[in-house]
Amino acid sequence: MKWTLSQLQKFRSKGLPIDETINLDEIKETDPTIRRVSPIHITGRTDIDSTKVTFHLNIKGSLVLPCSRTLVDVDYPINVETTETFLLKVSEYETDEEEVHQVKGDVIDLKPIIAEILLLEVPMQVFCEDTKEEGAPQSGNDWEVIQEQDLQEKKVDPRLAGLAKFFENE
Repeated sequence: MKWTLSQLQKFRSKGLPIDETINLDEIKETDPTIRRVSPIHITGRTDIDSTKVTFHLNIKGSLVLPCSRTLVDVDYPINVETTETFLLKVSEYETDEEEVHQVKGDVIDLKPIIAEILLLEVPMQVFCEDTKEEGAPQSGNDWEVIQEQDLQEKKVDPRLAGLAKFFENE
């Protein structure tokens, strides 16, 4: 995901299509809650002119994160559409309207930008769908986890069952 400016200028009139798969395991060092990173598939196109290079990207992949309740691995899918602009000539372009990147040297590297986008997609809390198979216990000494459906069913205390029959006679 690195190109020199001279490589990109060859595609100035027709644009550069992008269809690559990259590994970004280094984001696990930045955010220790990320347990695994699947290969990230990046598709899109590039618009190139004399003052800027604009990448229109679709980033797909998944991260394995811990469940906030049980610490079980949860597969969290990522699907992000983004537009990243790199300025070739800073003085000729106004940066008030959108966020842009400046080209450092003669090379444009998208890998750190994509890693930053993935880190921004990590949610504060992730919950696994099925907690009954593994993870936290569902019952213990004088307690058990109940579902919302169970709360809606009205259960009569057996000690008060005789009292319920009292009102049926009227």
